[in-house]
Amino acid sequence: MDTEALRSFVRAAELGRFQRTAEELGVTQQAVSKRIAGLERELGVRLFARTARGVELTLDGQAFLPHARSVVAAVERAVAAVRPGSRALRIGVLGLRSAQAVVLHEYWRSHPGTDLDVVTLRVTDPGVAVAAVAAGEVDASFRSVTDPGALPPDVRMIHAFDSPLELLVGPRHPLASARRLTPAQLRGHRIWVPGIAPGSEWAVFYDELATEFDLRVDAAGPHFGDEVLLDTLAESADVATFVGARDRYIWPTHYDLRRVPITDPVLAYPLSLLLPATNPHPGLRALLTHLDTLPEPPEPVWRPSWAPPVRPKESRHARRPTDAHPQ
Repeated sequence: MDTEALRSFVRAAELGRFQRTAEELGVTQQAVSKRIAGLERELGVRLFARTARGVELTLDGQAFLPHARSVVAAVERAVAAVRPGSRALRIGVLGLRSAQAVVLHEYWRSHPGTDLDVVTLRVTDPGVAVAAVAAGEVDASFRSVTDPGALPPDVRMIHAFDSPLELLVGPRHPLASARRLTPAQLRGHRIWVPGIAPGSEWAVFYDELATEFDLRVDAAGPHFGDEVLLDTLAESADVATFVGARDRYIWPTHYDLRRVPITDPVLAYPLSLLLPATNPHPGLRALLTHLDTLPEPPEPVWRPSWAPPVRPKESRHARRPTDAHPQ
């Protein structure tokens, strides 16, 4: 059934004149008449009777009106649910315990009136996230493309924030008592990061990190989930792993796991934001302003070669999310 014909019928019933209906809908009176006539043919009844003052509903029209109103309202709600600016800001994250989700939660708590929809895009290929942004399925996604030249022209990537790495170890590990560690002190230790997916940005990150600092990053074995990883760390005297400083992990108190910061330099995993090059959701402006307020890790900082440049604080508000190209 033609929803525009239904909308014309509802407004004509409310206004009592086809001409006024046409003016409100921005069409000709002839177009309104044709829509109503087509609707009457489809239903097999007359909906309006003409009078000297315009049109009045027939008994069939009166019976049909509340149902037509419901359909028109439902269509309007459906359109509003996917139209930027009238629907919730939809942001893609890797997981709900990730640094990205933690930062979004902090943003939402400081902006409680924000209509925010957090979508979990558990895909290893960042190209899937790029396609989701390009298609408008999400308004932005916390993912990185390690070859920015591969981005399509309608999607751009900007630096969101850095997630400094920490070493997570059990109480029996030789580094468990350290207050902080340097990358040089990690050499020779097994750093187990199971489930590094080939082609993902974190696979490229760990390859570059291991090469740069001569680290033993072990991706052997399937990833059975964070709980199994934490169980292993609690029992092991020689296995450690990397976690982001903002990542949320929960374990039983008796595990006595320790998170040890890494400094000189800080090993920063760069979180990027993929967003449309033009016509972004209006809600992105406030989110980007919030990201600009996040503290930066203390220098010196190591970032991978493909990380988007970090904008100087004094220029972060100079560009708006409507700009077509990243800095």
